[in-house]
Amino acid sequence: MLLIDCPYCGPRDEAEFACGGEAHIARPLAENPISDAEFGSYLFLRHNPKGLFTERWVHSAGCRRWFNMVRDTLSHEIVEIYPMGSLPKSRRGKQAYADNWRRGTPAEAASKPQAKRGR
Repeated sequence: MLLIDCPYCGPRDEAEFACGGEAHIARPLAENPISDAEFGSYLFLRHNPKGLFTERWVHSAGCRRWFNMVRDTLSHEIVEIYPMGSLPKSRRGKQAYADNWRRGTPAEAASKPQAKRGR
């Protein structure tokens, strides 16, 4: 069993939490169209690496708040816990975020507002 340090409630048993999967998945914006195949990849493909991985967790039996975690999927070591909407701050957490396979995908690029073109 993992002991998870909820950023809002403090250390709690893993049984109080639910993992929501991969963190930092950016949704493509409607004004930035992508192909059906690219949208299918965004929607259905998930990364399942050995090693460091960024995940979303919710304290379902406690405060019911969401947070992100960098965890080693081999050893279950929790490297870092940080709030939703922010990025990891530790060296290993930043590396896990940078190594995510989604960083260079069309869906990731389509999640960012494009500069308006002049007339």
